[in-house]
Formats: sequence, structure tokens, C-alpha cells
Amino acid sequence: MSVHLVGGGGDPVHDAEVFGTFLSEVTFQASQVGRDEPIVAIITVGPGSAHADELAASLGVSVQTRRTVLAPGDTAALTALGAVDGIVIGGGVTPDYLAALLPIAGEIRRQVSAGVPYLGFSAGAMIAAERALIGGWRIGGVEVTPEDVSEGLDEITLAQGIGLLDVTVDVHAAQSGSLSRLIAATEAGLVDGGLAIDENTVLVIGEGALRVLGAGSIWKVSQADGGVLVSTIGA
Repeated sequence: MSVHLVGGGGDPVHDAEVFGTFLSEVTFQASQVGRDEPIVAIITVGPGSAHADELAASLGVSVQTRRTVLAPGDTAALTALGAVDGIVIGGGVTPDYLAALLPIAGEIRRQVSAGVPYLGFSAGAMIAAERALIGGWRIGGVEVTPEDVSEGLDEITLAQGIGLLDVTVDVHAAQSGSLSRLIAATEAGLVDGGLAIDENTVLVIGEGALRVLGAGSIWKVSQADGGVLVSTIGA
């Protein structure tokens, strides 16, 4: 099964493209364990249940959702992932998500390795990496991206993530200006490079070639002689 990384957005017009492959994998996973109706765990961290409800609506009525809504500072329990056919981690303040999910990161990795598909939406995509970019807007006190995407952090901050992939991820790339954060972090040697995902766009990482679906692009940032190389992978 695959890891699905969504760059945020949430425009229902693009739900079929962004969530369709994930839903197909969830349905297959359920069939493997004899379930007629797939069960998807949705975990969100934030002020209320609205985001979890939005994610459930994006998945449609063909699946049963088990929703865990955490407040900032709470941590997720293993029971949130019991007997599920798919895992969805929502969006919000990335450091809060990382703190909440790290205690069950090993179980997430185990389930994904066993075939359960993972979908990270915005913050859920950023924390999926081994080396996660969790926020910040300056390097050495110099602004490199809009403060609006700082996640409450000043300097660009990297941390141990869930560990589902070995490449650093940023989101809301073209829409928020966060692409410049990944470029600057790469140029400064904080990371070797990474992927920045546009809104209403999903990167599917599984067996075979990477797949890009939805409205936008994936921006690939890598180190190069004398600077940084930026290219795009279109949907």
C-alpha cells in the first residue's frame, strides 16, 4: 500500500482526484481482512471537530470513519488505530501534530508496512518524513518565507518525524509561499532537499513510480553545484 501526501486546500471539487486512490486502497485492504465496509481512522489536533468532519466528508459515505479529535498538548493513544483499513492525519499546527503523534509513530509505521494506507493532509504530510520540517520563517534571523506559515516558530526547525519516508516535505507550496522555505533550508544545508506540495494535490508514494494527482504540482528541491535546483512534477 501507499503513503498519500496532500498539500492542504480541501476544495471539494478536487476530492475525487485527491482522495480517490487512497479510497481504492482502503477498500482493498478491508477486503483482505473480510470487512465489507472499510474503517478509516481520522486523527486531528486542534480546537474542535470541524476539520475531522471535513476530512470524513471528503472520503465520502462508502467508508466508516473513527475520529479522534485532540487538543494541542494531548497525545494520541494506540486505540485510535485499532482494527482500521486506512489512516488519515489532518492539518493544523505542525508542531502540535508531531507532539501528538510521536508516541504512536511506531504503530503507524507497523501498520503501513503491513499494508494499511496512510494519508497525511498538510501537517499530516509534513510530519510523515523521517526528518520533518515543522515550521519557522527565518534562517539566522533573515526572513526566507512569509511569517504566516511559521507554525509559531521563528527559526526554521527540523525534528524527528514519523518516519514513513526519507525525504523532507513542505505543503501549501505555491499558495502560501512556503516553497521558498524549503529552498532556503536546502541552500543553507539544513536538509539535502525535499518536496513541496501544492494545495488540492496529492503525491502517492508506493510501489513503482511516484504519482501526482489533483490541481497542482509537486516542487522538487535538491542541492546542486553552486546553488539549488528546483523542478516540478505535474499532475
